[in-house]
Amino acid sequence: MKLFDFGKKKEEKKSAPTCCCGHSQEEASACCPVRGSAVTGVKVLGAGCKTCHAQYENAKAAVQALELPVEVEYITDMEKVMAYGVMSMPAIVVNEKVVSMGKLLSAAEVEALLRKLMP
Repeated sequence: MKLFDFGKKKEEKKSAPTCCCGHSQEEASACCPVRGSAVTGVKVLGAGCKTCHAQYENAKAAVQALELPVEVEYITDMEKVMAYGVMSMPAIVVNEKVVSMGKLLSAAEVEALLRKLMP
């Protein structure tokens, strides 16, 4: 005899989208403009201070140097910043994952960080 747990829903495993359009890896190869790059989004989280703005400029320079077809987003809304679990700024988020926080990276350092994420 099988016991059922009516209070819990069965978890469905869905493959996470792998491209900027939200498609799976198979679908992304046909449509995604960033298919040559594993970097689909770059965000700089900050409080709007001079250091955070400098991090934003360095991130834009790195993306431009690598010729990535993505926009760098600058987020200063503290509610959104806290949603990432960031406690010290500036922070850099790549593909919705925090990859750096609490220090100002040069454009070359951001570029090296992004290169590690590229195939």
